[in-house]
Amino acid sequence: MNIAIDYNAALRQNAGIGRYTRDLVRALLDLDSGDALVLFYAGRDLPPEHPGLQALRALESQSERVRAVAIPLSERWLTIAWQRARLPIPVERWTGPVDLVHAPDFVLPPVRRAPTLLTVHDLTFRVHPETAHANLRRYLERAVPRSLARATHILADSQSTKRDLERLMGVPGDRVTVLYPGVGPRFRRVDDSRQLRAVRERLKLPPRFLFSVGTLEPRKNLQRLMRAFAQVLRDRPELGDVELLLAGKPGWLSEPIVAAARATPGVRLLGPVDDADLPALYTLATATVYPSFYEGFGFPPLESLACGTPVLVSNTSSLPEVVGDVGILVDPMDETAIADGITRLLTDASLAGDARRRGPEQAARFSWERAARQLSSVYHMLAD
Repeated sequence: MNIAIDYNAALRQNAGIGRYTRDLVRALLDLDSGDALVLFYAGRDLPPEHPGLQALRALESQSERVRAVAIPLSERWLTIAWQRARLPIPVERWTGPVDLVHAPDFVLPPVRRAPTLLTVHDLTFRVHPETAHANLRRYLERAVPRSLARATHILADSQSTKRDLERLMGVPGDRVTVLYPGVGPRFRRVDDSRQLRAVRERLKLPPRFLFSVGTLEPRKNLQRLMRAFAQVLRDRPELGDVELLLAGKPGWLSEPIVAAARATPGVRLLGPVDDADLPALYTLATATVYPSFYEGFGFPPLESLACGTPVLVSNTSSLPEVVGDVGILVDPMDETAIADGITRLLTDASLAGDARRRGPEQAARFSWERAARQLSSVYHMLAD
């Protein structure tokens, strides 16, 4: 079977949907299904030395089941043509005939006749419209409902997202399959003291720190997190040796977040961090804090648990599904509750031991191999 997969996010995004797509494709290739993957992307704006493009070429050379197809437009112009102007130029014009088209990033391309599978990771633009850039929100409000109506079947990252699709978009439940993403095997506790020391020295990490990783944007609730952290340091001055480290690149509406970070004692902006450093960062952290307003899944808490590090997360959306009963769940709107949770992370030694024992077990429930096997079954169901 020939399966066409939109690979644009995989080439252009280091984290989020980009990492999701890359890891899912690798897991599909590890299966013994024999299915061929046609990875299409907008190629006009990518220079030959682009890291994502080089990785794709390496993937193509390593597997006879991969065929990369460059569409001779930039990503911006391809989006304009397909989603804004809605030109009915089918993707098969470049891929050739395929048995299925999978769009893992919210919107479908025009398709001539193959069945289609659409992945919707979350509905932030509907649930928390105030946290999304106005232009992006307007685009998604038009493009996502059209894609949902056209899709043969839909994937959601969690039961929470499936419920939101039913409740907010009127999608019948039998058209949606929950396919949990996985956590990669490289996310495990780092025991190499030299590696840990090298990361600590290179990034100038303090002896104790709370770790938050993700794009700096309103949805992550970072301003409330910083106020709660400052409250802890005021109320418990003996805990003043701890810092709050925020890792990630600035996203939309990030200016107030950056300003608050620079003005709050004990808070430091790490900027984007290398994916290869994440296991060491999770291992070195006292805890990972992630009181996001809303998540379709939430990789950082799961990666932290895989490394045996305690987590604090919101008690909303998909996050309770991800962490189960291994973690502190708080109301993301309640600053005092977040502060109380931080205090527990810093003073209750049993939480670290519990995360060491049970965190990897919880994370093991979410594997890319399991996701790929389930996805392969969905592919064949639709093609048949």
